Amino acid sequence: MVNLVAAQKPLLHGLMKMAGVQPYTVNIEPGTSMSFWVPNKTIKKPKKGEKKTTINKEYLLDKPTKPVVVLVHGFAAEGIVTWQFQVGALTKKYSVYIPDLLFFGGSTTDQTDRSPIFQAHCLAKALAKLGIDNCVVVGFSYGGMVAFKLAELYPGLVRAIVVSGSILAMTDSISESNLSRLGFSSSTDLLLPDSVKGLKALLSVATHKKLWFPDRLHKDYLEVMFTNRKERAELLEGLVINNKDRTIPNFPQRIHLLWGENDQIFNVDLAHNMKEQLGDNATFQGIEKGGHLVHLERPCVYNRRLKQFLASLHADISEK
Repeated sequence: MVNLVAAQKPLLHGLMKMAGVQPYTVNIEPGTSMSFWVPNKTIKKPKKGEKKTTINKEYLLDKPTKPVVVLVHGFAAEGIVTWQFQVGALTKKYSVYIPDLLFFGGSTTDQTDRSPIFQAHCLAKALAKLGIDNCVVVGFSYGGMVAFKLAELYPGLVRAIVVSGSILAMTDSISESNLSRLGFSSSTDLLLPDSVKGLKALLSVATHKKLWFPDRLHKDYLEVMFTNRKERAELLEGLVINNKDRTIPNFPQRIHLLWGENDQIFNVDLAHNMKEQLGDNATFQGIEKGGHLVHLERPCVYNRRLKQFLASLHADISEK
């Protein structure tokens, strides 16, 4: 029987290519590679007689010509699925890059480190290989935690960050209180469902407006999107840190918290507390009738506010 989610992928990929991005794989180091969607205009076909790379059919030769925006996905889907409604809204004015973090999409590593720090290091190395030396990073949920680490470790690379439905770090107390409040026994139980019932439970807390899909579609989504289950369970284990190890970095970048006001996983109280901890460089905007998946539930509002923040960054440069 045809997997309906897998069958729709070629259509989505075709639409994304029309919007201005296409897939490309970056070899970070032996045993570690990261799949991306990158701007069409940065990829040049090899000239006649030139040798093609072993992974990609094209060479990536050109640096981006527009300001770079990097969109980093969460835990329940790969990059292009997570950000499908944002790509077309951004590509006219920005060079948009959408990575798949390690063990999502086609990204993989033979290293044993499963921390957000390792994800951030690998992402930074991949961006360097793509010719990117300055960018704005937009991170959602798990991707937000990676974005914070990237900004902390590579302040020269990350000019600003936009974060939705995320926190600086997942401490054991935050993890325990969130799971207890949501009625899940573990992060794996919440974020790595292995049944239609489990996926429905995840979607029920991730969305503001309850959605209905046939069980067949839930089953097909589980089969396509929840691969590398062992490694992803290890990523969840590597995410949680002890309360005493938590620190608040002094970020030099502007940080914009763009939140669904009805987010049940990381509620607006957490966002407001985080804004206070981050100081004067942080701003907050809430989006009504939006849950954890606010960028999918209310994409027009999300895109408008994201573009307003991005435009304000260029206004800052003009004033200087």
